Amino acid sequence: MVGGRDGAGICRRFAPLCATAAVLVVAAALAAFPARAEEGNIFSNLLKFGGTTVPPSQAEGLEPPYCPPVEVAEGAAATRTLAGSEVRTQFSLGRLARECTRLQDGSISVKAGVEVNVLLGPAGAPGRFDVPVTLQIRHDGKVVTSRVERASVVVGPGEAQGFATIVADALLVPTALTADYDIAVAVGAGGKGTKTATKPRRRKPAVAASPPAGGGDDAAQ
Repeated sequence: MVGGRDGAGICRRFAPLCATAAVLVVAAALAAFPARAEEGNIFSNLLKFGGTTVPPSQAEGLEPPYCPPVEVAEGAAATRTLAGSEVRTQFSLGRLARECTRLQDGSISVKAGVEVNVLLGPAGAPGRFDVPVTLQIRHDGKVVTSRVERASVVVGPGEAQGFATIVADALLVPTALTADYDIAVAVGAGGKGTKTATKPRRRKPAVAASPPAGGGDDAAQ
């Protein structure tokens, strides 16, 4: 048995071996407690949650919230700026995501992520572009909650397009409307008179990721 001063003496005489043994012990400890992988990838988490990690799950005891997919308002998927008859820029929507949380009073807080794209036309030039996006909570076609967020999109020299992400949280759904509401998004700072496409109502919790939004050529300044 080797211990105390004898053990210390051995380590002084065989320092490289003792250092190697220490490294092996640390490696074994790390292997016993592997790092926990985050759900999804960094971009999807940023788009959906506003950060690179997944937020805490719904608190126990609360009913899972109804969470419909984000929909692009009719005629508001894209807008163009012109220079005479030529297109200078086109602002459009890309991928969409949402996260819904039921609050203690029964209402729902919605967080929505929107990818914004700026595409240069024949008359366009690189630079920084300010793109307004309107996000709304609606019930039976009427606006319940509305907010305008702005994305700063950079198109660098020699590039034809640029992207940015908007994350808007705390879009409130009143308790009385939590079983039947829509989440709408539109390019531009208006949105009050823009209609959503007619669709069947859903009254069950929806947790699947929303499909990508398509572009469009309609102007919606």
